[in-house]
Amino acid sequence: MPQPDHITVLGVPDPAGLDEDLQKIWARCVEKLGFVPNVFSGYSLKPQRLRNFMAMYNEIMLAPSGLSKLEREMIAVVVSSANRCYYCLVAHGAAVRQLSGDPELGEMMALNYRVAKLDPRQRAMLDFAWKMTTTPWLIDDADREGLRKLGLSNEDLFDLGETVAFYNLSNRMASATDMMPNREYHSAARGTVTAAPAPAPASVAVGKKKKKKKKD
Repeated sequence: MPQPDHITVLGVPDPAGLDEDLQKIWARCVEKLGFVPNVFSGYSLKPQRLRNFMAMYNEIMLAPSGLSKLEREMIAVVVSSANRCYYCLVAHGAAVRQLSGDPELGEMMALNYRVAKLDPRQRAMLDFAWKMTTTPWLIDDADREGLRKLGLSNEDLFDLGETVAFYNLSNRMASATDMMPNREYHSAARGTVTAAPAPAPASVAVGKKKKKKKKD
């Protein structure tokens, strides 16, 4: 049974009527990904909100960080699992599969990250992401100190917290608008990947050139 055909139940503007800068982004998405992510189309209902969203996404997910790109995508999926966000589970689950070259990891992140045999640092980050999403009022110094003992700096803790917060925002907007994921995400990176993975389909740098990341 296919998912509903709409992008969001609020509707989306005709791309031909968007401002020139956004039309260029649409063209870049089609060139790099083969499609425009539905989250962009959904946010285009409020063009400046879309620009703000893209700028925040680029800074949180693509800027240099002690958290790798894959780790940030794993956090996105675990947050979305806690929130049962259909759009982000599908889109960012595809990104985890593609960045890791491991379809099983993507499924474990979406369904129950605790099944995955992760290193202690990654497991602790995902435990923090789950707790911050489901019981944020219980986050305390012990949580932060535990992560410091596993090698996270204060800057890493900031990046972790901001990534979790961003996807809680994104999940809630997707739920509020009944946003549907692009169908391309469902089949992306389902086979075993032996070569270096291509850029994840859930992401595209927009509005600026990618900065070199510290770790990936």
